[in-house]
Amino acid sequence: MRIAYYRVSTADQSIEAQRQAMGGGFDREFADEGISGGTLAAQRPGFAKLLDIAREGDTVSVYAVDRLGRDALDVQSTVRRLLDMGVAVEVHGLGVIARGVGELILAVLAQVADLERRRIAERTASGREAARAALLATGKTHRGKSSLGRPKAHDAAAVVAWRKTHGASIKETARQFGLSEATVKRYARAGD
Repeated sequence: MRIAYYRVSTADQSIEAQRQAMGGGFDREFADEGISGGTLAAQRPGFAKLLDIAREGDTVSVYAVDRLGRDALDVQSTVRRLLDMGVAVEVHGLGVIARGVGELILAVLAQVADLERRRIAERTASGREAARAALLATGKTHRGKSSLGRPKAHDAAAVVAWRKTHGASIKETARQFGLSEATVKRYARAGD
């Protein structure tokens, strides 16, 4: 059986580009959307299902090594686990990963993916620090925002006051202000 696995890190990304590049013709397809490559493969719902159905003689195809993950040791142990099960692993553009030289190439590519994950984290932290510094110095972030993070949809105290005044439930309050129930609960806890 030919099995495809797709992964994208954020909810605003799509697996369609990977699907089209790999050409289709798969018997089964599994995907993890909005899940970081730093999450261990076996802990991702889509990949866990793939592991449950993969059998000796099957081939698992991925678009790139970093789709398996961005933790080098996890990628290598995941591929070894599949190979030990008798499942071939095919990486688009590289071909089938075999024991020996194939595992060596995979190890190098997995290290590159791991390095990129660390670089992404460093760039994110650097951007956050630049925003904090600019906010302290000028009252605006380096991107012109007046605060860090997502702006509040409503004043928490006003939401809590409205709820108490009207004797409203969390659900009713959320509907009134166009907020999630979790946000109303958070506001209510902070107001207690």
